[in-house]
Amino acid sequence: MEYQNSLDFAKQLDKEDSLANFRQKFHIPKDDNGNEWLYFTGNSLGLQPKITQQYIQQELDDWAKYGVEGHFMAKNPWMPYHEFLTEPMARIVGAKPIEVVVMNTLTTNLHLLMTSFYQPTKTKYKIVIESDAFPSDRYAVQSQLAIHGFDANEGLIEWKPREGEELLQIEDLEQILNDQGDEIALLLIGGVNYYTGQYLDLKKIAELAHAKQCFVGIDLAHGAGNIQPNLHESGVDFAAWCTYKYLNSGPGSLSGIFVHEKHAYNKELPRFAGWWNHNKETRFNMRQPFNVMPGAEGWQLSNPPILSMAAIRASLTIFDGVGMNALRKKSLLLTGYFEYLLQQIDSENIKIITPKNPEERGCQLSIQVKNADKKLHQKLTEKNVITDWREPDVIRCAPVPLYNSFEDVFNMVTILKTLI
Repeated sequence: MEYQNSLDFAKQLDKEDSLANFRQKFHIPKDDNGNEWLYFTGNSLGLQPKITQQYIQQELDDWAKYGVEGHFMAKNPWMPYHEFLTEPMARIVGAKPIEVVVMNTLTTNLHLLMTSFYQPTKTKYKIVIESDAFPSDRYAVQSQLAIHGFDANEGLIEWKPREGEELLQIEDLEQILNDQGDEIALLLIGGVNYYTGQYLDLKKIAELAHAKQCFVGIDLAHGAGNIQPNLHESGVDFAAWCTYKYLNSGPGSLSGIFVHEKHAYNKELPRFAGWWNHNKETRFNMRQPFNVMPGAEGWQLSNPPILSMAAIRASLTIFDGVGMNALRKKSLLLTGYFEYLLQQIDSENIKIITPKNPEERGCQLSIQVKNADKKLHQKLTEKNVITDWREPDVIRCAPVPLYNSFEDVFNMVTILKTLI
């Protein structure tokens, strides 16, 4: 499409947008005067769907009405409640239902999965992460190294951008594996890098790692609900993601996990056990020896927190009403327009560090502003433009196709231009 730098053009795109009505399904924050914020931080916390309160209220009402019998008598019985989320979540990440379950929170799940898929020996024990991985991933793998008796720094290998560059090159990962593959046990990679917004080739990463007999795990915190990772087809061994960013489930909500079908029936994989990954047919007998369930459910430990899952279910209902293909199609157009408008700003101080190739990014653009500090971010906030500042000089902005409009994008860039 040939974009135009005008408000009328942005409004015309909104008129032609078949998903424009979904914006009305979300609460858009407003200032004290009733003016809507320009909200570009769905990559940090998604907005609340208007139906979320209704979904949670249903469970509160059933709790009040039935007490413990709500496990079986609630409108949406609590015993199998997590199963209501499985198929729609599998559709979002491109997986089979047996490969997905919602449970716990993100870093907790990464540790539970590494219990199974980080199997170090004295000679093959190192872990590869991207050099600018989200801090919690770094802390998690360092603690895994330490708890297995290895030096947390010596055992960590960083996949780094080349000198003077911000983005990762797959050839450099291939070189790492060629040089040190015999010493590497696991790769734990952010599928979409939180800082640059780079969407990595998961299938290629899996192929390279498996050729060296390394397991592959993916942190999809910034990918789930944003890009189409096609996890089953990618061949990665496991993945985990949060649901409070693009999946709009509320602050601190639960995580999803993926374990590839090839591991579904392997009962020999080491793992922690609890009553919720025990065979559901005999779970309440209470006196049976542990019998792990097949598939991703076999990594659960405890019964599900229903109120949090109700919020996830509300959001997944909206996703099912759109479909990831349509969502991704709009996302490419919306972020493309955002990129075009930023390029129209006549300033040498602006640089987009997110990949130019739309297939190598989600909706987020990371804008590097030369000689800027957090004051620029604060000035944007004062004008009701809600973005995310990352040191030393990057503003992360995510025009989310479910609720951001083309007019939002135009107005945001207009304000940014005046401040710069």
